[in-house]
Amino acid sequence: MMMTMKASASICSNSLIFSSPPSTQNSHTFSPFLVKSMATPKPVTVTSKKNSTVFPLGEKPRSAVTSTQSVKLLTRMEQLRLLTKAEKAGLLSAAEKAGLSLSTIEKLGLLSKAEELGVLSAATDPSTPGSLFTLSFVLLLLGPLFVYLVPEDNVVEVGLQAVVALICVVGGSAGFAGSSFVSNLQKIK
Repeated sequence: MMMTMKASASICSNSLIFSSPPSTQNSHTFSPFLVKSMATPKPVTVTSKKNSTVFPLGEKPRSAVTSTQSVKLLTRMEQLRLLTKAEKAGLLSAAEKAGLSLSTIEKLGLLSKAEELGVLSAATDPSTPGSLFTLSFVLLLLGPLFVYLVPEDNVVEVGLQAVVALICVVGGSAGFAGSSFVSNLQKIK
């Protein structure tokens, strides 16, 4: 039996299954369940006739731009012309009519609170759009699920259904919009 195993190991030594017995390898690395990989150590890229690179099945192209590149938030806001769009939409005057001016923001300490809560670092974090999208998806599913599961036996339960559904729809919509907004801010151009 051992002779057959050695023969099988020598036939399959470059492909897949068996490892050598402990006499030819270090005894601490021998395992009867050790499976050698058939994958090539480095993926090989093949150039097609149209001067485009073709990658092997399962390989992703490696781009020169890394995903860890920092997002320049103010530069990106300038590129998107967000302040001009806010001005044209009348958001600044509407905020001022509602009592929210720069002096009010300063008095309330909203900028320092935003800094403490990490709002700016969240806006530059690559996982933020995905997290906001997941949150919005959960909220948009939670509203109808709550309405379905809570019985409608009295007025209080119906009112609770309406309040929870409204909060979930508004929160889910805001999360979706926030996800889209932060994703657009983080796009590198």
